[in-house]
Amino acid sequence: MRKTARPAHITPLALAAVIVGGLTVTTAVPAQARTETQASVQATDAHYLRFDKGSVTNSRLELVKRTAGRDKVLKKYKAGSGQTKDTCAVGKGWLPNAEKKPYAVQWHRKNFDGIINGLVIKLSDRKCHNGTKRTELFIHSEMKPNGKQGSIESERWTNSNPNDYYSNGCIKLNPTDIRDLFKRLDRIGWPKKLYVVS
Repeated sequence: MRKTARPAHITPLALAAVIVGGLTVTTAVPAQARTETQASVQATDAHYLRFDKGSVTNSRLELVKRTAGRDKVLKKYKAGSGQTKDTCAVGKGWLPNAEKKPYAVQWHRKNFDGIINGLVIKLSDRKCHNGTKRTELFIHSEMKPNGKQGSIESERWTNSNPNDYYSNGCIKLNPTDIRDLFKRLDRIGWPKKLYVVS
């Protein structure tokens, strides 16, 4: 009796590839991160984020609930974006507007480890008015990967000298506010969209 060979079964290795500031990090996804993602509240259209641009270091990120008639702002956070109002300045300009076609909220992490750390929300890429593509767009703060304050400037929030609301083109919140935002969104559901207005 002839035995037929059984096809080999290969177990796929879970990998996460994250590109931040030109730095590529490929690493196995820890079991804790997988559990956190699976256990998190599903993305929803019941809420959205809106970034209302005032100045580079003094704008507002709003958590908004869709309601019949006028939508309800549930919470406002002081936020910064970029170092200049030139939306086409890669790594320096604040976010291009997105009133009708919002940014996608692609993912969020509580223990991100890269050029930026800790509590991080990834936004979709966007072209500015002259066609320049803006990439590596996040909502984040300054902290260590574990969410605590560190000793180096990029991991320690100071509010002044330097003003930590300046960013490399992302939306930046202080650590207390981004923790509050994550806590609320874990409870009510993560939005799929970010609108940017001025």
